[in-house]
Amino acid sequence: MTPINKTTQIYLFFFIGLLLTSCGRHKKVDVSNIPVDVKIERFDREFNAMETKPMAQQAAYLQKKYGVFYHDVIAMILQDDDINTRDTAYFKLLRRVFATRDYNDLMHDVDSVYPNMDKEEAELTDAFRHIKYYFPQKKLPQVVAYCSGFEIQIPVDNNYIGIGLDLFLGGNSRFYPALTAAWPRYLSRNFNAQNICPRVIEGMAKEDMFPESDSSKTFLSKMIYNGKVMYFMDQVLPDVPDTTKIGYTGAQLKWCQQFQSKIWAYFLDENLLYESDFLKIQKFFNPGPFTSGLGEKNESAPKLGVWTGWQIVKEYMEKHPDITLQQLMADNDAQKILNESKYKGESIVDGR
Repeated sequence: MTPINKTTQIYLFFFIGLLLTSCGRHKKVDVSNIPVDVKIERFDREFNAMETKPMAQQAAYLQKKYGVFYHDVIAMILQDDDINTRDTAYFKLLRRVFATRDYNDLMHDVDSVYPNMDKEEAELTDAFRHIKYYFPQKKLPQVVAYCSGFEIQIPVDNNYIGIGLDLFLGGNSRFYPALTAAWPRYLSRNFNAQNICPRVIEGMAKEDMFPESDSSKTFLSKMIYNGKVMYFMDQVLPDVPDTTKIGYTGAQLKWCQQFQSKIWAYFLDENLLYESDFLKIQKFFNPGPFTSGLGEKNESAPKLGVWTGWQIVKEYMEKHPDITLQQLMADNDAQKILNESKYKGESIVDGR
């Protein structure tokens, strides 16, 4: 047997250590025994039944079953926030909606794409079990599938979270080309079933569990806030690819990884970390086809503040394995998290 020299030993220990670190970082928790089973209520079908059943009777049933959600959907469809669902005057408007070809075409496509939601229920069950694992006291919302009239993809309230099925019909849906003013292609390409569970979890995180503080105004604070949300999604959705979680193409994720150090250097050179002018920093957090001013031939990725914050938080948690997810999400000291992450724009975690 050939003896192992000292140099080989050093490299061997390095790679074993790297492997152990990687295994620890991606270690899955067992949530199979957590008593959560998600049932997605098909409000879209029960609402559509108003067309054939006695409308007053069906409306009363829906109001009793869904409460404020029923009012919110009626207001959304009829474009009237002041609608009074105790007054049946709006029935006339609903009958007009049910009679249109556009509405019936949409219902046809929704039923075709989602004859059932067994897969989505299984995915949300696993995600909600993870939430209960890390946050045992969290009251889970009612999950309701509906049609929004192409208005809101994931509405979130104290008691419910909605899934706008008309905004998850598949990137090539016949409806989306006519809606590019509201839903440009860089958004609608992700309007598919694979995005339902990640968008529900993201909506719960941002709108319900960890809403952004009004005092979070600087580029740094927004970067760390969004990074924590992404890290939360990592833990709750361990099998979902990074591209899906953040809404990137594979090429966009690769671009971020390739130019990570230059992105960080750009933020520092432009003195962005403590900038609080929203007009100057919004382009680094909002969805888009690319980030203007960076990269060549519009090949840069969007949401670079979100992505960089994600890398900072991952490095911070790598260096502090004793910190729980609850403690991380409750910590609003963005400067401390940056300092203790020792982030230098160098990747330690490969995306998928």
